[in-house]
Amino acid sequence: MHIAEGFLPPVQAACWTAVAAPFVVHGAVAVVREVREHPESRLLLGAAGAFTFVLSAIKLPSLTGSSSHPTGTGLGAVLFRPPVMAFLGTVVLLFQALLLAHGGITTLGANAFSMAIVGPWVGYGVWQLSRKMKAPLSVGIFFAMAIANLSTYCVTSVQLGIAFPDATGGVIGSVVKFLGVFAVTQIPLAIIEGLVGVLIFNVLRKVARPELLRLGVLTDRTAQDSPVPAKGTIHVA
Repeated sequence: MHIAEGFLPPVQAACWTAVAAPFVVHGAVAVVREVREHPESRLLLGAAGAFTFVLSAIKLPSLTGSSSHPTGTGLGAVLFRPPVMAFLGTVVLLFQALLLAHGGITTLGANAFSMAIVGPWVGYGVWQLSRKMKAPLSVGIFFAMAIANLSTYCVTSVQLGIAFPDATGGVIGSVVKFLGVFAVTQIPLAIIEGLVGVLIFNVLRKVARPELLRLGVLTDRTAQDSPVPAKGTIHVA
């Protein structure tokens, strides 16, 4: 990921596009509803999209016809929930294909399914699990972003395995091989992405606290657990 232009067989590329399309359309509706009902959220939506664009544009060579990179979709999924990221992530992938030659148009559906759909949903599930376990916010953000990243590459490995089955092991053998090769670069990248996500989230807790409260990302209890002293607070050693 990004899977390059023309790298998937046409029928498979079309199938992945058909699978991804309903999620993207639903996400577009969710974005329009969010902006209409809460115009003040436009800046945070833009920040989530820009964060995904910048991180996922950091491209490291990996397998032939693909590349390794952070995804950045976990943070947006935590802030606005996965349907929004299905749309924002697809827009990011489209612009990267057109402007940066990362990925392609025929493979846009496959790339969107792995990075903009599966990744955000898995990351959001991890975030919700961390909330139920009452883990610190930083821990939840770290694992949401790291596992969203890794799940994206698991799906990409399946997509490539289906497209290029191994001569002896078939699709399963090919998927295992792709997973093994991706792991070399992707596990360190996922850890780095999780750490970067924690830093960005701590900044947002300072500058966008009311919006995070409205979105339900912060509660009254977690809002008081600030990573920095509130204004007017005096600490005595």
